[in-house]
Amino acid sequence: MRDSTNYIVKFVLIMTVIVAFVLAGMQTVLKPIHDKNEAVYNKRSVLLAVNPVLDKPVDQLTDDEVQEIFENKINAFVINSAGETVDGKLAESIKLKDELAKPAADQEYPMYIYTNGGKKYYIMSIRGQGLWDAIWANVAVEDDLTTIVSASFDHQGETPGLGAEIKDNPAFPKQFQGKKIYDEAGNYQSVSVIKGVIKEPDHEVDGISGATVTCNGVSDMLYDGIKNYEPYLQSLGKN
Repeated sequence: MRDSTNYIVKFVLIMTVIVAFVLAGMQTVLKPIHDKNEAVYNKRSVLLAVNPVLDKPVDQLTDDEVQEIFENKINAFVINSAGETVDGKLAESIKLKDELAKPAADQEYPMYIYTNGGKKYYIMSIRGQGLWDAIWANVAVEDDLTTIVSASFDHQGETPGLGAEIKDNPAFPKQFQGKKIYDEAGNYQSVSVIKGVIKEPDHEVDGISGATVTCNGVSDMLYDGIKNYEPYLQSLGKN
């Protein structure tokens, strides 16, 4: 009986070691593929912010075409909280979750400039808090530095059919096209997601029914997130 028990224990230990090695090997083999797919997914999210001015809609682009746009038409770099370019860092290496945990003066942000037909579009990546977890977005403005081209939204765990509509319902981000982040006097105002009557058409969009907290989170994220880029945008206006 004891020999039988010892055999079972040895067999389980051997199988555990074998499975561990197999899983470790699979992770090693699959990690480059996972990293590449994640990078392409993130690039698609960035391009969605300029979807209306792309030669082809993002959902019709192949992965190779996405990579080609980034190589030939996107200037990606990092800026600091003072709006200055940071040398030696890649935009894709910036994790906003980590940056926003730092003191404001130490934060850095990814910046993307899409150029097409001689016109530039400035894409800003922002992050905030929804009902259950993090939400984030990419927002592009035209070269007037105030008119929104479009926006793309994503989330960690908002409720399907409610807060998750910021990503799942294409009508929601479409509302941001043509909105303004500055008022007519040149004061920063951003765009708010509201319930009820829209009183400022240039700065407000309709909220999602039953998702008040998420919508408030989007409003706060837009205001705070875009404002982080304001020193950079102001530096462009002076050039």
